Amino acid sequence: MSKETKYTEDNIRSLDWKEHIRMRPGMYIGKLGDGSSADDGIYILLKEVLDNSIDEYVMGAGKTIEISIQGDKVIVRDYGRGIPLGKVVDVVSKMNTGGKYDSRAFKKSVGLNGVGTKAVNALSTFFRVESTRDGKSASAEFEKGNLTNQETLEETSRRRGTKVSFIPDNTIFKHYKYRTEYVAKMLKNYVYLNPGLTIIFNGEKYFSENGLKDLLSDNIKEEDRLYDIVHLKGDDIEIAITHSKTQYSEEYHSFVNGQHTTQGGTHQAAFREAVVKTIREFYSKNYEASDIRKSIVSAISIKVMEPVFESQTKTKLGSTEMGGNLPTVRTYINDFVKTKLDNFLHKNPNTAESLQRKILQAERERKDLSGIRKLAKERAKKASLHNKKLRDCRIHLTDSKKDRNLESTLFITEGDSASGSITKSRDVNTQAVFSLRGKPLNSYNMSKKIVYENEEFNLLQAALNIEESLEDLRYNNIVIATDADVDGMHIRLLLITFFLQFFPEVIKEGHLYILQTPLFRVRNKKETIYCYSEQERKDAIAKLSGKPEITRFKGLGEISPDEFVHFIGDDIRLDPVMLDKEKSIEELLSFYMGKNTPQRQEFIIDNLKVELDSVEEEL
Repeated sequence: MSKETKYTEDNIRSLDWKEHIRMRPGMYIGKLGDGSSADDGIYILLKEVLDNSIDEYVMGAGKTIEISIQGDKVIVRDYGRGIPLGKVVDVVSKMNTGGKYDSRAFKKSVGLNGVGTKAVNALSTFFRVESTRDGKSASAEFEKGNLTNQETLEETSRRRGTKVSFIPDNTIFKHYKYRTEYVAKMLKNYVYLNPGLTIIFNGEKYFSENGLKDLLSDNIKEEDRLYDIVHLKGDDIEIAITHSKTQYSEEYHSFVNGQHTTQGGTHQAAFREAVVKTIREFYSKNYEASDIRKSIVSAISIKVMEPVFESQTKTKLGSTEMGGNLPTVRTYINDFVKTKLDNFLHKNPNTAESLQRKILQAERERKDLSGIRKLAKERAKKASLHNKKLRDCRIHLTDSKKDRNLESTLFITEGDSASGSITKSRDVNTQAVFSLRGKPLNSYNMSKKIVYENEEFNLLQAALNIEESLEDLRYNNIVIATDADVDGMHIRLLLITFFLQFFPEVIKEGHLYILQTPLFRVRNKKETIYCYSEQERKDAIAKLSGKPEITRFKGLGEISPDEFVHFIGDDIRLDPVMLDKEKSIEELLSFYMGKNTPQRQEFIIDNLKVELDSVEEEL
């Protein structure tokens, strides 16, 4: 018999606020990460601090917010009312303490739980808060949530407001790095939702006059819009709509009380439904919902009293009520869209005509593809049941309708050896593996028909569940895991082309990554160092005395599962695939994947010269 474990008073332990946050950070900020993903913890820390400054602007206090990120240190300075000086320590170190509980001050705020800045404080090795108001200031400094210094009231000539500085704890956020692109996107969303607000980030100014209309203008180029952006506003709602000439799937940007709900929720579902209902009634035709919404690019923002989200990071709205004397979220959005969009279409017959042509075109394409799609779905279903192309993760195997988990990842690999190594090393709860057979097709300039006719593309689309909308994407992270050689690079490029051609929103919304695996292993009897570049290899050789053993990994299949577990676990290195905002998708695909042109040949030659010059310098 096994020995019974003692259970006494000594086993009972109470954690104070900071200990609990540090022990269970995921409960407060979602996943941790290293900054390679837009929803990694370091960006949530910034957002939690920034939300307080935004709320000050919403309440009419302070029109400018200044943000600085230099290395690992973040500084946020607003010119709002400032924290009441006697409560500077309490509001950042006592749970359930804050001004947002008083609905008179903050009627439609995002952060009502009093946790935000406390989590930032507890998860930072350095945290300083300084408040200025009425010609006086007070400040406090903390380390991992512990108060280290406090300055009482002092006379000052500084402008009123709050300044927060922090350095995320690198023992919790390992190898982290703030990426300017992700921070910039977050700040742009803030100014779109708050026209008139100025945010200055590392000296660059962000400002919007036209709200969500500016958001769509920045996300879809004018030449790609089927018609001018429809921009409609109400007391607690704002929407912007257009259709793309080239994009196949639906694209939504949704917000609640200034929070970017990347996974949608009740408001986004109601909006999709309302658009279909309104357009059907306007044309007096029972068009298919998928034909109406095909290629739509839109944004919706609503304000709700005390919103309920489905996670601490507030990426999906769960509320069904608007609050106060207003109707449900669904009814409120439906009534607004029905009235405003219907009126707009009556007053703008050219837009109405363009939209109807688009719907009829989508209908024809759907009917042309109906037979192929039916066969493709049958093939995908049969393949998922009878082969090992997709090795799914448990969160999907146990519940196919489960909401997308922030940690859920699909690795797209090449060949049996590479997929075998990853499959044996992965976390079976959250990591899935899709195995390619050979090189994918170059899909540039091809129609959506090829996605159903090509077995690899059809099965990949089915695995991701993205045929019509990103809303039902099954994996939060899609990771291309190929060998670090010429063939591997080519497969990466072909897969990126597939997503750009048919599902660009996967990239736009920050779901596609490249897995970085080590090129070298340098080791002696005491230590092993994995190196991701030639410079890291040199540094490792210098660090390990004597003549260490050096191994050059030529492919993923050469790395044993025991080693591979390090590269897709806590120390995973991912490079996000990002779009160049200055170039259209068509320009990118035409240049890199179209017919050989003198310009591309010149580009290859110039970059080859740079590479050769670099090698010569080292020699």
